[in-house]
Amino acid sequence: MMNKLIAVLIVAIFLALLTLCSTGYAQTNTVSSTSSTVSGTTTVDRTPGTASAPSVVINNQDVCSFAASAALQTQILGLAGGGSIRDLNCERLKLSRALFAMGMKVGAVAMLCQDERVFSAMEMSGTPCPFYGKIGLEAAQGWAENPEKRPDYDKWVKENVKEEEIVSDEGALGIFSVLLFLLFL
Repeated sequence: MMNKLIAVLIVAIFLALLTLCSTGYAQTNTVSSTSSTVSGTTTVDRTPGTASAPSVVINNQDVCSFAASAALQTQILGLAGGGSIRDLNCERLKLSRALFAMGMKVGAVAMLCQDERVFSAMEMSGTPCPFYGKIGLEAAQGWAENPEKRPDYDKWVKENVKEEEIVSDEGALGIFSVLLFLLFL
């Protein structure tokens, strides 16, 4: 997921830089000079360079990755690069299918439960994800006793952990100050 975000960010930066760069056109300057003894013409070619993005080929269709490449050309410097990005969710789905095909249904569900969306859906349906070989009510108890092992732990903390209220005497101190001020008037 993070790799996808990085690839999208690189492409966005590339496109932003591309729009900010001024348009370059090939220019030909002709300078002529004439004197009584020497006459000639000088032609200067100022064609801008080009950077070509490399092609990244992924031949196997059963691979959970995709190719990304980008190029940037300025008037002075050209950069190009490319690579492949792993799709971890695709890998999780393929591993789950493989486990299910081998008859390991609990293992397949446990693999999918590593995704917090699946974990939440299983919890909402009343069928908790397996917890270290335990299923059903035992798994629910295991998740309740070890919430830090949940894939959605950060979200769970925000929803379930209440911050303690701090009781302060600032209100009483303010009222006392006003009464003391009125006393001295």
